[in-house]
Amino acid sequence: MIKVGIVGASGYTGLELIKMLVMHNGFELTYLATTQGDITAESLHPSLVDVLSLPVEKADVDVVTKRCELVFLALPHKASMGFAKKLLDKGIKVVDLSADYRLELERYEEHYCPHEDKEHLDTSVYALIEYYREALKKTNLAAGPGCYPTATLLGILPFIPYLNTDSPLFIDAKSGVSGAGKKLNEMNTFVNVNENIFAYNPLKHRHAPEIAEKIEKVHGVKMHVNFVPHLIPATRGELVSVYGVLKKDIDPLEVLKEQYKNDPFIRIRETPPDIKSTAGTHFCDIFAAKNGNALFVSSAIDNLLRGASSQALAAANLMCGYHEGMGLPIIPYMP
Repeated sequence: MIKVGIVGASGYTGLELIKMLVMHNGFELTYLATTQGDITAESLHPSLVDVLSLPVEKADVDVVTKRCELVFLALPHKASMGFAKKLLDKGIKVVDLSADYRLELERYEEHYCPHEDKEHLDTSVYALIEYYREALKKTNLAAGPGCYPTATLLGILPFIPYLNTDSPLFIDAKSGVSGAGKKLNEMNTFVNVNENIFAYNPLKHRHAPEIAEKIEKVHGVKMHVNFVPHLIPATRGELVSVYGVLKKDIDPLEVLKEQYKNDPFIRIRETPPDIKSTAGTHFCDIFAAKNGNALFVSSAIDNLLRGASSQALAAANLMCGYHEGMGLPIIPYMP
């Protein structure tokens, strides 16, 4: 058993990691931490009563290095890189769920803040499993993609060779409220979200440059990305619709089936997907259709799992020599 820990155990993604690691056959959860500590797992997450008895401590690099071989960092951007740097220097494997290691330096600093760990940034591997599987087996630092980029990229990447790259991509994305995290603000109050739907940061959201960068990394082409996220009155789940212009005639479903024929957690749908069918799972469901040269791609994921925690666990599995799917949830929360 490989000993692992979670720093940032108080949030939704931290809880999802705990739930999976408690049942994992290859990882032993030996350390939980927050910035404050001085609490237990059961008190932090009452749903864990009689499931996990483990103290939640104040995050400490020296303690981590004594107890863990791999650590999940479920921290906000900027907070994560300082902690990760110290762990990596001590030989601890890191799976980072923040934005700190997702982007190239110039793009990161343009949209986030000055980077404090340029050395390790160059060695990180983007943890979009289906496209970086082999690289993840060789790295000590996995950078978890954002939930919106995950759903978008898994849907659109197979079609980039067939698109007119002079025409922009338009991305209409909708996410449950858990994607905003636990911190309360005016936007995610019950009164504002219930029986409501609205766009936020349209055309300015910082996931757009992440999507554009990874398209260029995978296919070597630059595309202008127009990204509009929406908040919907649901706890979890994410549905992304992408619109592009084809430069040649294709069968969209056949393109998807060929691309993902060896990927067990991608399900190609004959009809547009829904968020309930992926809620609680690591699956990404994808559908595509065309009307003349107009392409429509729709993908659905659980924003907390495939968009964060289960994708992080899949990366950790690969980094530690386990089967990619070990411990990943596959039964949806239905009805």
